[in-house]
Amino acid sequence: MAITLAAEEREQMLSAARAAFKNAHAPYSNFRVGSAVLTEHGTLYSGCNVENASFGLTVCAERNAIFAAVAAEGSGMRIRAIAVATERDGPCAPCGACRQVIFEFGPGALVLFRGRSGTVRRWRSSVFAPWSFGWHQRTVPNNGHPLARRNAGE
Repeated sequence: MAITLAAEEREQMLSAARAAFKNAHAPYSNFRVGSAVLTEHGTLYSGCNVENASFGLTVCAERNAIFAAVAAEGSGMRIRAIAVATERDGPCAPCGACRQVIFEFGPGALVLFRGRSGTVRRWRSSVFAPWSFGWHQRTVPNNGHPLARRNAGE
């Protein structure tokens, strides 16, 4: 099923993502990112990137927005669309970790991303992360590990 957004929904999401990047904590990269998630319930959640001196502990804007949505709506939360905005010119697509998390909660979600100005890029989460896996694909084979069959090439 194709997910469509009205022009005003798209602008509301991009505006919320732009507002969120203003709160980013990015003292190491100076690359501030904001994101806004629209859930299937019609609620908008935003997040910004938060860096840490121990770089592995940094959390991207997309995941912060998604985690805020899960905290509010519960583990059944599903993403209808997600927008990503940066303060620099030129769009920045979600990283691999964020693509996987987007897919987990929105395997058919619409992904919008743009820089300060310019064209809004649009993709489906399934196109962004074609080999992703999520809760909806889980199986429990005989050895008990839910991903064993997938890892075995089945």
